[in-house]
Amino acid sequence: MTQIIDTNNFESELENGVVAVDFFATWCGPCKMLAPIFDELETEMKDSAKFFKVEIDQNMDLARKFMVSTVPTIMIFKDGKPVETMVGFMPKETIKTKVEAHI
Repeated sequence: MTQIIDTNNFESELENGVVAVDFFATWCGPCKMLAPIFDELETEMKDSAKFFKVEIDQNMDLARKFMVSTVPTIMIFKDGKPVETMVGFMPKETIKTKVEAHI
């Protein structure tokens, strides 16, 4: 299961390498559909990228900082800097291809 991070450990978890972050909400239907896909990608790509989730209702400061207004929003970070943003539900292969492009 993909680890949920928050304001306290967000920057330290993203400072090195390629990291995909799923900004989600517990009440969001498409977010629930995305969760098992994100878990699968985390397992499949564990040697080349990291995957985390951020619950926006509990971390409004992070949602504001990265201008997340729609969930799910997946952001890909490389060495702590955002390099790509995907809004809405995405198929597994699309997410995988986008993450691999930054490895």
